[in-house]
Amino acid sequence: MTTVLAPVEGEAVGLAGVPDPVFSAGLVGPGTAIDPLRGPGKAVAPITGKIMKLHPHAYVIVGDDGRGVLVHLGIDTVQLKGDGFQLLAAEGDRVSAGQPVVAWDPAAVEAGGRSPVCPVVALDAEAVSEVAQGAVHVGDELFRWD
Repeated sequence: MTTVLAPVEGEAVGLAGVPDPVFSAGLVGPGTAIDPLRGPGKAVAPITGKIMKLHPHAYVIVGDDGRGVLVHLGIDTVQLKGDGFQLLAAEGDRVSAGQPVVAWDPAAVEAGGRSPVCPVVALDAEAVSEVAQGAVHVGDELFRWD
């Protein structure tokens, strides 16, 4: 079993709360989403593992068990071309759960007309369990991947 931690603080809204049909329909995979607190903050590693993909707006960390978790910081944020995001780690780095990966400002994303909602997805998974609801803090258990 893999325990996936909240990479940002905010309100767990479920994938149905993501204003993007690919995420909300679960096409990327099961998981949940967090509507983050507005203001500057850091997105952290949801699991311990290796950063396999790192973009300013999204990252994938794969644990020692081969399970990958995608954290996507906002919707349509790829269009920002990294503006407003600061990488705090590098692709290929080994990180511990809770270690900062990207600094960003959800309020700035929202001010630019985009949703700051953050999908957190278990890649290549059939289902997840124990999905958090309501307020979550960085490092709280977000869901379990059995």
